[in-house]
Amino acid sequence: MAYTARDFHRDLAIFSAGGILGPTRSRKLIAYAGRKGIQLAGLAAARAAPAAAAHPIGVGTALGFAALATPPGQDLLAAAAEHGRQSRILFERAQQEMMTTPQQLEAALTSAPVSAATVVPRIRKRAVSKFNKAVSAGMKVVKQAREYGGKGKIKPGKKAFTLVTKIASAKKKKRKAPKSGIRRKIWNAMKGLR
Repeated sequence: MAYTARDFHRDLAIFSAGGILGPTRSRKLIAYAGRKGIQLAGLAAARAAPAAAAHPIGVGTALGFAALATPPGQDLLAAAAEHGRQSRILFERAQQEMMTTPQQLEAALTSAPVSAATVVPRIRKRAVSKFNKAVSAGMKVVKQAREYGGKGKIKPGKKAFTLVTKIASAKKKKRKAPKSGIRRKIWNAMKGLR
């Protein structure tokens, strides 16, 4: 399957939030960024900075590497000030525009160096319906009963699931409760569906 822009945005959000991508996803992320002309070096440095700041030796090492990486004739402090200025500009721009679409995010990333201020939206967990909760409770009863494969097992799974969903449907439609047996136990376990 081709690595699309949507895959790139998802992986970039995971990476910038501190998540770990596998080797294949990381390779595809870097290859896609290279094809589109997106610079990811600033993102990796921003991600490594908190770890380096935790240890004094790490800070010294990071400053030494930064000094070696600066072009000749340019002072380290001037480079840091310029980088800070660019980061502030990008952060303010992101706050104003509130980049929500992948196209806007890709355009912003290709036009300027990547900053650590990438916003990751939260995904709300989908609510479970009352019917599904009732079916789940009924399947727990079936698993504990002897009728369908013994305790801890559900042997003819399709048949058991059909039975539980039919009972849940009957309870939802306010039909009469079964008199006894496994059907009565399942009916009683479905308390939330009335």
